[in-house]
Amino acid sequence: MERLRDQGFLFLCVANSARSQMAEGLARKRFGDRLRVQSAGSRPSRVNPWAIEVMREVGVDLATHESKSVETIDPNTVDTVVTLCAEEVCPVFLGKARRIHWPIEDPASDDPAIFRGVMLARFRSARDQIQGYIETLAARVERARR
Repeated sequence: MERLRDQGFLFLCVANSARSQMAEGLARKRFGDRLRVQSAGSRPSRVNPWAIEVMREVGVDLATHESKSVETIDPNTVDTVVTLCAEEVCPVFLGKARRIHWPIEDPASDDPAIFRGVMLARFRSARDQIQGYIETLAARVERARR
């Protein structure tokens, strides 16, 4: 198995509002300051309030996070890029970083007819999928460090 470079991780999705923000928060919680963890998007907007709420449930505070453009990320700080797109076109990161893809559906919606419980379930599902991927990533990082 290829050794996973573990110095700098960048999580990317389109708006940098939900999936990549949740991944950043979960990775920071899991790895602490042992790794450099960032997130960004190709069309940054704002951190989604539903993401803030479901992450608070697992002890991660996204309330102070801001959406960032992938163009603001220094390629020299990134060894591994993780894209978190399913149905939409994933952002591109120019640089020599290793690429990993986690196909997670966007839980966000602007449809006001979607009930609170449904939105929470969608965001919890995305969070839990990301958590599973983070744990798999953590195992690979730990093996690579041995």
